[in-house]
Amino acid sequence: MSLENQVKQIMDNFDQTPSEKIIEVIDQIKPNFKNPEIAEYLQGKIQKIQDASDEDEKKKQCKALTPYLDWYIQGQ
Repeated sequence: MSLENQVKQIMDNFDQTPSEKIIEVIDQIKPNFKNPEIAEYLQGKIQKIQDASDEDEKKKQCKALTPYLDWYIQGQ
């Protein structure tokens, strides 16, 4: 499945998508940013999500990253 399709699938079914899958896709989107500070910021956010203790907290933190998924879809 293409990255674009994965992003669309996450956006369509965010609540049912495991945080691990969201993190995996965000990690694949990172190289598309021309500004290295954004990629570094996302890496920090990904690490914070991975360090969270439960899935509810991870999903809440992933929700804050949905603008990056939107950005990717808009650019396709």
